[in-house]
Amino acid sequence: MSKTALVCWLGERDLESMDDGKTGPILSTLMARPHREVHILYNPTKAPFTVENFKSYKSWLQTQAEVDIQLYKENLSSPIHYGDIYTSANKLLELLTTTIPQDEISVLVTEGTQQMHAVWLLLCKTQYSVPMLEYSIEQGVADVEVPFDIAADFIPHYLAESDATLRRLSSGDLATSPAFESIITQSPVMQVQIDRAVRCAPQEIPVLILGESGTGKELFARAIHQASSRAEHNGGSLVTINCGAIPRELVDSELFGHVKGAFTGADSNKDGHFKKADGGTIFLDEFGELPLETQVRLLRVVQDGTFSRVGESKEIKVNVRVIAATNRDLMADMAAGKFREDLFYRVAVGVINLPPLRERAGDIMLLTDKLMETINEELSQKIPNYKSKKLSTKAKKIIKSHDWPGNVRELNACLTRASVWSNSESITEREMREALLTRPAKPGDILGLELDNTFDIHELIKELKRHYIEKALAETSGQKTNAAKKLGLKSYQVLNGWMNDLGIN
Repeated sequence: MSKTALVCWLGERDLESMDDGKTGPILSTLMARPHREVHILYNPTKAPFTVENFKSYKSWLQTQAEVDIQLYKENLSSPIHYGDIYTSANKLLELLTTTIPQDEISVLVTEGTQQMHAVWLLLCKTQYSVPMLEYSIEQGVADVEVPFDIAADFIPHYLAESDATLRRLSSGDLATSPAFESIITQSPVMQVQIDRAVRCAPQEIPVLILGESGTGKELFARAIHQASSRAEHNGGSLVTINCGAIPRELVDSELFGHVKGAFTGADSNKDGHFKKADGGTIFLDEFGELPLETQVRLLRVVQDGTFSRVGESKEIKVNVRVIAATNRDLMADMAAGKFREDLFYRVAVGVINLPPLRERAGDIMLLTDKLMETINEELSQKIPNYKSKKLSTKAKKIIKSHDWPGNVRELNACLTRASVWSNSESITEREMREALLTRPAKPGDILGLELDNTFDIHELIKELKRHYIEKALAETSGQKTNAAKKLGLKSYQVLNGWMNDLGIN
């Protein structure tokens, strides 16, 4: 017996089913559990999640199943934003339940992100009494059985604990400590990392912050410490160490201390940074630069809080939380034997992965405006008769088009340089270009070239062709037929034509 309406998000597996000959979760569910209508939420972002692909899927599904299909376009700020997902899902269920009995509606929870699954669970077990379905290749379509009542078992606890907490949960927002307010972003990718840092902060777990140079790893470390019970107002301090700046022979002494006479130059006893951080947090920046012999000693501190100073066998016990940061690929370093696997997994408990500025949608100009405010304020105090600078429209275009390989640190330095050099109150396009310290592209890096007045895409294509033709000919001892095959060309005649155009003999 068929039900009235199936409700779901449209995901990648369903879009792929148009081409790979498989049925996909939605069609499989309709075949196993017939419904007269299907109401599909979709969130267009980028390929393959485009409006055109979703409309194509609707047409394809109508040819596969005799069912009335309704698509609902939802512009989520992020497919993992609980608040936006809740609003979209609740709006659709509220609409349908005004005309359809709730037991005549099914929600397919399989497709979409984990956050979408969680919101369906909350809605169907609290505000609505709508049955849920799930699909897997192994088990097919099955009813979702939840062995507890969220409304009865959990909500009273949250009400007793805090009305504010419940409101935050229902809106999808996570309480953010004031310590994180200095992190400026509107990027969904960055917000995910902030949310993770907020969750890690009150815990006693070690944290590993990954990201390119200049992405704000120390800013995050300070925020995590300030939002923890170890903050300075509770007696604990944050001790920051740049591991890459310490001479290799002094690393152990700096971290763990030494006794008089332990080595040449050790004229007196000295406490190391771990002792100074007792009761607080130690931030090990450039963590991946530590030598292997130091990693062994560090592992013990992370495990049980004990170590001994250089030249001494007596053990010292400390209570220190470790936050580490690196721009290195530690997984690759482990595979190459350059970093200890046991230390990595001890520290990589709370992992924060900061995106580069070029991947933070909408953040470049947001940060630019904030940095210019700070720069103008600082320079007005240092330079007599300094006049606050503004960016011209063309200067802003330069900023938007640059990749910022040095991330926020490079952006700040460049804006400061332009502000100091500018002769007027408005920073011009020329002044902005001059302030940029453009890196030369790496050999063969055709994606790293600057789009300036010297750029010629036709010459770039010729250079690319010449490089790979010569490489293919070298690998095939000059055999054009085999070289053409290596290059994916249909025949050696096509290769001959390319060679003639490029002047290759």
